[in-house]
Amino acid sequence: MSGALLFIVGVLVVAAGLAISIALHEVGHLLPAKLFGVRVTQYMIGFGPTVFSRTRGETEYGLKAIPLGGYIRMIGMFPPHKGEPEGTIREDSTGLVQQMAQMSQEAKEYEASQYGPEDAHRTFVALSVPKKLVVMLGGPAMNLLISVVLMAVMVTGIGLPAITPTVDTVSECVVPADAPADASCEGRPEAPALAAGIRPGDTLREIDGHEIETWSDVTSAVRASGDRTVPVVIERDGEILTLEATPIVDARPVLDEDGSAVYDEDGDLVTEQVGFLGVSGTRELVPQSPAVLPEMAWSAFTRTGALILTLPVRLYEVAQAAFGSAERDPDGPLGVVGVSRLAGEVASADQPGFELREKTGTMISMLASLNMALFVFNLVPLLPLDGGHVAGALVEGIRRLLARLRGRADPGPVDMSRLLPLTNAVAIAFILMTVLLLYADIVEPITLFP
Repeated sequence: MSGALLFIVGVLVVAAGLAISIALHEVGHLLPAKLFGVRVTQYMIGFGPTVFSRTRGETEYGLKAIPLGGYIRMIGMFPPHKGEPEGTIREDSTGLVQQMAQMSQEAKEYEASQYGPEDAHRTFVALSVPKKLVVMLGGPAMNLLISVVLMAVMVTGIGLPAITPTVDTVSECVVPADAPADASCEGRPEAPALAAGIRPGDTLREIDGHEIETWSDVTSAVRASGDRTVPVVIERDGEILTLEATPIVDARPVLDEDGSAVYDEDGDLVTEQVGFLGVSGTRELVPQSPAVLPEMAWSAFTRTGALILTLPVRLYEVAQAAFGSAERDPDGPLGVVGVSRLAGEVASADQPGFELREKTGTMISMLASLNMALFVFNLVPLLPLDGGHVAGALVEGIRRLLARLRGRADPGPVDMSRLLPLTNAVAIAFILMTVLLLYADIVEPITLFP
C-alpha cells in the first residue's frame, strides 16, 4: 500500500477502536441498569442527527451522525422538583452533549419526557445507593477492562521492547564509558568480544558457566568474570559453538534496577571497575508473563491520573504552543485529531526496525491508553461525568446513614440537578478544551517521527 493509504487505514483503525470503546462504555451502564429494572429508553452511539435506529422492547438502539460519544437515556435520574405533581419522572442520560441539551431544557421548564406513577419503581433515583454506584461505575469499569485486555494482548502476544542476548554490534576497541560514540580506536586495546571471534547475529547462550536467558544475565556474567579467560557458548546459524574470551576490567557505568546508567547529583556518570566484553544486544519485542500486567496497569493509571490532575496547567502550555512560540510537550494532552494523526503516522511509518509487529503493538498501546484515559477521566467527581453521579450517590448514602444514626426521617435522594449552573460551566469548559486541542493538533501537532 502507499503511504497515504496506510495513513488512512491507521486513522480508521483507531477511530473504529475508539467508537467500539465508547459503545462498550455505554453497555457498561446499560446492562446493570436493565438488570436492576430501570427503564432505559435509548442506547445511542454518537450525537447529532440519528442515522439509524431500531426499537427492541422499550429501548431504542441507534447510531448518530457524529460517532464521538454515546449515551443511554434512563428515566428518573433526578427526583422531581418541589411543586411538581407527585409521580413526575424526569428523563436524562449519561452523555455529555445529551445532558447539556437536556439540562438546558430543564432550565427552561424541564421539558423532558414525563412518565406516570406506575413507573416510579423503575427510575434511577429509586435504586439503592450500591445499585446506583454499579450503574454509574459500569461504564468506566468497562473502559478499564478493555484497557487491561489490550495490555494483556500486547504483553503476552506482541511483546514489550527488551534487549535480547542476540548480538547486535561488536565493539572494535575498548573506549572509556563516557567517551563520545564516534571516539577513535587509535591507540586503544582491541575489544575482548572481537578478539574471541564473536560476531553480530550470534546468540549468547552461556558465559563462564552461567546460562543466558536475558540481557541482564549477560551483563551480570561478564561483570563478575573480571579479567579471567572464560568460555562463551554461542549459537550461530543454528550451530552451537564454544569460544574463549578474556574480558578487560574497566570503568563501566553503574546500572540501576532497570538496567539504565546511574548519574550523580552533578550529572556525572557513576562507574565501577568490572569486566567488559564489548557487545551490545538486539532490541526486540519480547512476549512477557501476564504477571507484569498489574504493575503495568497501575503505572498507566497513575500517569493518566497525574495528567488529569495537572490538566489546567497542561492546557495552558498547549495554548502557549498553539498561539505562541513555545514547543508542544510530546507527553501532553491530545485531541481526537492528534490521536488520529499519530495513528496514521504509525501505520504509514517507513522506519528501520518498525515493521508490522511493532506497528500493531503501538496501535494496541494507543487504544489501551485511550481506554485508560476514558476510565480515569470519567471518575472525576463533576457532572456531567459519571463521577458526578457517583459522588451524588455517595453523598446520598452518607446522608441516609447519618439520618438513621440520629433517628431522623430518610432525607431521600440527592437532587443533583441543583448543580445545574456548575454542571453547565464544566460542560462549557470541556467544549473549550476540545476546541483548543483541535486547533493545537492542526497548527502545532505532536508527531511520532519529527
